[in-house]
Amino acid sequence: MNDYQEHRYKMVRLGAMIGIFGNIILAIIKFIIGIMADSRALVADAAHSASDVVGSVAVLVGIRAAKLPPDADHPYGHGKAETLTAIIVAVLLFVVGFEIGLNAVRDIAEPVVVPGTMALYAVLFSIVVKEAMFRYKYKLGIKYKSEAIITDAWHHRSDVFSSIAALIGIGASIAGGAYNIDFLTYGDLLAGLFVSLLIMRMAWKLGKDSIHNVLDHVLHAEDTVEMRKNAEQVEGVLHVDEFFAREHGHYVIIDIKIGVDPYISVEEGHAIGKQVKESLITMEEVQDVFVHVNPFEEKTPE
Repeated sequence: MNDYQEHRYKMVRLGAMIGIFGNIILAIIKFIIGIMADSRALVADAAHSASDVVGSVAVLVGIRAAKLPPDADHPYGHGKAETLTAIIVAVLLFVVGFEIGLNAVRDIAEPVVVPGTMALYAVLFSIVVKEAMFRYKYKLGIKYKSEAIITDAWHHRSDVFSSIAALIGIGASIAGGAYNIDFLTYGDLLAGLFVSLLIMRMAWKLGKDSIHNVLDHVLHAEDTVEMRKNAEQVEGVLHVDEFFAREHGHYVIIDIKIGVDPYISVEEGHAIGKQVKESLITMEEVQDVFVHVNPFEEKTPE
């Protein structure tokens, strides 16, 4: 593992740890106040924060697995462990959303309980903290190209959305109880149902994107311009016949075919291929390069 990879691992691990401890604290606070204030929406929100703990632990495990070096069974490394972790977190997020919705439907048949105003303060505190966690982890995930951290960040953002919905629902229930407006007293329950739909939709999108990336997704041509230039500038490379940069978790593996003078020796062709690999592997995001050397054939116009 080079210096960049080691630094990256330390930063994304820190992000996962912050997520774990932050979610534990928020889940405890929201659950206790939700029980004290008789707020179903806040208790549901606490369950969502608790699920984030599981997600952040899964991210931590995935990050540790992804940093393992290549071996006989995994010659391309273990980078996809982070992408697989992102899929697991998305599934967990969907399950939590479904459970919140199911509980909301069940609670609609129960006697309406107007929550206490203390629930409002807990929700406001949760919104501020979770939004800060989302922004921190999203920037971290983008900077270090960690799908697991990005998905976990959106897990935090889903908590912000659910807390806003809970805030509206709790406020409506309190207002309905204070002014005897019956339909408003159901705001707390309806907010829980809305939150569940929002979370499941987000989970579906995140899971779909992660599955797309785990299926040997290649970078688009516009994303590989600098890489191709590096290869083309190597002395002896007459043409780049094929260039595929495959995303393998947070790093890239390149398959490239180059055209060289057909009259040079095999050893000289091998040396040119080696220089191409060295020029590409110096780039931070590139983990490995596989070079195939072809005899260059200049095409004549028909």
